[in-house]
Amino acid sequence: MTTAFGRPILGVVATAWLSGVFLCAAAESSPPASRASYRNPILFADYSDPDVIRDGANYYLIASTFHFVPGIPILQSTDLVHWTILGHVVDRLNMDPRYSMIGGNRYGKGVWAPSIRKHGGLFYVYFPTPTEGIFVTTAAKMTGPWSAPAAVMAQAGLEDPCPFWDDDGQAYLIHSRTGAGPLILHRMSADGRHVLDEGKVVVNDPEHLPVLEGPKLYKRDGYYYIFAPFGGVSVGAQVVLRARNIYGPYVQRVVLAQGSTSINGPHQGGYVETPDGQGWFVHFQSDGAHGRIVHLEPVRWQDDWPIMGDDPLDKAVGQPVPSGPIPEDPPVVPQQRPQTSDEFDRAALGPQWEWNHNPDDARWSLSARPGYLRLIPGQAEGLLFARNTLTECMQDNAFEFTVRLDLSKMKSGAHAGLAMFEKSASGLELVQTGSERRLDFFRLPDRTPGPAIAQSTLQLRVRVQGDEAAYSYSLDDGASFHPLGDPTQIHFSWWKGSRPSLFAFTTEATDPGVIDFDWAHYEPLGANPW
Repeated sequence: MTTAFGRPILGVVATAWLSGVFLCAAAESSPPASRASYRNPILFADYSDPDVIRDGANYYLIASTFHFVPGIPILQSTDLVHWTILGHVVDRLNMDPRYSMIGGNRYGKGVWAPSIRKHGGLFYVYFPTPTEGIFVTTAAKMTGPWSAPAAVMAQAGLEDPCPFWDDDGQAYLIHSRTGAGPLILHRMSADGRHVLDEGKVVVNDPEHLPVLEGPKLYKRDGYYYIFAPFGGVSVGAQVVLRARNIYGPYVQRVVLAQGSTSINGPHQGGYVETPDGQGWFVHFQSDGAHGRIVHLEPVRWQDDWPIMGDDPLDKAVGQPVPSGPIPEDPPVVPQQRPQTSDEFDRAALGPQWEWNHNPDDARWSLSARPGYLRLIPGQAEGLLFARNTLTECMQDNAFEFTVRLDLSKMKSGAHAGLAMFEKSASGLELVQTGSERRLDFFRLPDRTPGPAIAQSTLQLRVRVQGDEAAYSYSLDDGASFHPLGDPTQIHFSWWKGSRPSLFAFTTEATDPGVIDFDWAHYEPLGANPW
């Protein structure tokens, strides 16, 4: 007997995972006596609102990106623990000129919690923007190309959509409303591109399930299941609701909460099964300035209810696990992790990079000076109003991030440097005024003047430890670094964690010249804490 992907079934659990529907038989298999282990979090990075599926031997994870572009990162793994970044689903957000910082901005808007499924040979990704509606994009391969996002529901105030194709081919879409709750179910066209009705409220219990959002709809052994977080990002928990009819009535059970651990608000994620039927739940934890980091919980089924994580008192409410055996017990444990450093010596940026809004493509280049990222400063009144700020997620609790700049073509009015990008951004900023160039430390809106810079090349560094950043610079090409500014708190803002970033803008209407970034190097500092 084989799975839907043509792979032999292992053990006694026969499971085929397909487009959000999974069909199971028999009971659990016993794990091997000795297995390679993983430690949580599996991703110490701000991949908020994660959803996950399996396609053959590969697992794919996507996450919300809000105003950052390109949107919706795609991560790939063969064991649910070690991940690498394949690319992004959405190239640009073209729903409103403010996504290009024209006539305003969209900080905190943009792509909220997305979902991913495979159906009829296509991958489908659904995502909401709270001010424009719910959109869908499709691709034959996870590497794309992805179709231009099309509106499934052109209506503001909707969030967290998830599609579902039933055994009879009927398609559905479940979602919440901004502010969280209730959960609303629509019939959808078979191609998944249009809703066919006004929708029906299937769950609405603000007393017992406040702030209910992020629903994921599955089917197992004749039951329809809705996995959904409630109670809020930092303090909530995970509920599972089940019914024999897709429209309900649903009964509920809390299946994952903080318990005796320090993992606050464990919820919002996706359920997936391995080829041999092991169940796993990928979810986030809100971790201060680092944003919402990702954990992996084992799932076992008892009386047609999922039991997540540890259940030390043999209760239905599980709690997060610090560690456990790696799914599927791979013979060789992968060493891959999300990309971080970039030499800027290829035709494209590394897949870790995301701009703060839609970039102005006329003002950046990797080919104008091969081996460098060239930023041409656009006019802006300050960092948060500037386009073409290039960012990436922190991937560790502690790390150093260092960049090398060539300022030989920088002109008066230009500002450029390295920042931890957030609402209260801080960093090191080179400022050119006439022929004078100075290096300053800043934490918006305050500034500490630094040294005059006579040379054209230097290195800037930020060292992050927990929620604190310390900045330094080198004038001897990295042989020594000098601190500038006091250690500074970094913060969660606009629904995202703080991010190391490269920037360049000008406050004058004259030619600002160009800023060339030679490379960006990222170095983890020690193991991540549980």
